Amino acid sequence: MATLRDIKRRIRSVQKTQQITSAMRMVAAAKLRRAQDAILAARPYSQQLWATMFEIARREKGLEHPWLTVHERRERLEVVVITSDRGLCGAYNMNTVKAAEAVIAERAAEFREVEVSAAGRKASEYFRRRRRLEASWTFAGGGGYPLAVEIAQHLAKRYETGEVDEVVAVFSEFVSALTQRPQVVRILPLIPDFSRVREYAEGEGTEPYEIEPSPRAVLDTLAPLALEFSIYRALLENQAGFYAAQMTAMESATRNTKELISSLSLQYNRARQAAITKELVEIVSGAEALH
Repeated sequence: MATLRDIKRRIRSVQKTQQITSAMRMVAAAKLRRAQDAILAARPYSQQLWATMFEIARREKGLEHPWLTVHERRERLEVVVITSDRGLCGAYNMNTVKAAEAVIAERAAEFREVEVSAAGRKASEYFRRRRRLEASWTFAGGGGYPLAVEIAQHLAKRYETGEVDEVVAVFSEFVSALTQRPQVVRILPLIPDFSRVREYAEGEGTEPYEIEPSPRAVLDTLAPLALEFSIYRALLENQAGFYAAQMTAMESATRNTKELISSLSLQYNRARQAAITKELVEIVSGAEALH
């Protein structure tokens, strides 16, 4: 049976844990707000970028780019799995990994070989134990756009040289503080989702204008930006989803510590009352023995 000292020591230990989980919850909430602001700020730029590419493609029918060209052969598929570097976020990372495993199993029949790259320490550790990683990146340097550029350059080089015939990214899309949904998005070839740019998808573009210096020069500038920004958006979604999942997990942990402290306090009071009662009984029994 636990002594009063043991129970009090455990209460203090749980209280310290509660302070940590509460602080982590507040930090995650603050970082989540910044991550949401970054996603909202990037959205208009992304829409206009794809809209401009669509306008160029609509006006210059014969214009081609190696990253926009679909490979006829179906030999190699590269799956880029994006998770966080850290845990303490519930099943957030594992849900992304399970979605990636499902994609690998599903597309294995279509491609002769499926290769995996990982962004985030959790994905790297998981797949390194199970298969050979083509490449891996972490967010140790802060991630952000420089990391998106690094990943984009790696993927573009492999696609342009024919080392891979298609590239998809698997990440968790931020929906709300309580919901993060795993998504599978094709990165290469660059085939934009023009449904998000309604003005151009419905054929109601702006008035005709000239493209300077030339459609080819503009496309050569926009294609790398489109690829980098597709990856950057996935990184932002992953970051926001991680902070949301961590905030929810820490809030649940803080609530559990409160319940545990309440239970331990009740146990401590009962044990203390039993010890006092025992002492009183011993005192009364000793007094009666003297008479």
